[in-house]
Amino acid sequence: MFGRNKENQAVKAANGTLFDKDGNPKPAILRSIERALDIQRPLIIANIDRLRRHHPEASPAELTRLLERDYLRATTLTGVAVGATAAVPAVGTVAALGLSAAATVGFLEATALYAESVAELHGVRTEDPERSRTMVMAILMGQEGTALIRSVLGASAGQGAPQYWGQLVNKSAPASLVKTLTGSIQRTFMKKFLAKQGGFMLGRALPFGVGAVIGGSGNHVMGKSVIRTTREAFGPLPRTIPGELAEVLQLPEPRKKRA
Repeated sequence: MFGRNKENQAVKAANGTLFDKDGNPKPAILRSIERALDIQRPLIIANIDRLRRHHPEASPAELTRLLERDYLRATTLTGVAVGATAAVPAVGTVAALGLSAAATVGFLEATALYAESVAELHGVRTEDPERSRTMVMAILMGQEGTALIRSVLGASAGQGAPQYWGQLVNKSAPASLVKTLTGSIQRTFMKKFLAKQGGFMLGRALPFGVGAVIGGSGNHVMGKSVIRTTREAFGPLPRTIPGELAEVLQLPEPRKKRA
């Protein structure tokens, strides 16, 4: 009975951290999420350049695999680290939940950096914050986000939506269409993602080391889903670094083969 009461208190604390009494996400949470998803393009370029300097001969496909590896490793270890704090006697449930909320923001930042880095390797510029946020939220929603974007794009074009919708981040999609997508995706994302994160937050706050297992495995599963959806959104990678990105990275032009 005592364990159940303690768990119920943790559930209330988790929900209270994210939602108000009407079940709507709290303004502070909404602002934190928007800030987490707003990764400036110079940081994205620096992220790609960091990998390229360590692997100067790597193709876009190879760089993307490195991005996937780093992203999955970082998010999994963060989940484990935050979950492990619940095993420390001096850390209470409320404090552990606060750390877990911070880990959620960190997960979003890592996801935005990863997804937008992949976009750039596909030749998609990530200068427009609204377009980039919409793309990242759709990726985080998985198949539901993909279906929503394809339905709106298809309805707008009067035909079937393109197989790879990641180009939405670019200026190819009209601003009015992006606004429609942003509104639809943001409403669904805030409710469903935060509801799911509420469960993860509770799991990471469980004591006796259980939180470390749940935190690490939960982030790992979500990270794998993000990678899978990102691949589906952008499709095959080009063989060489796209021209505009190559200029920003100050790469030499590829040598032309003799006829």
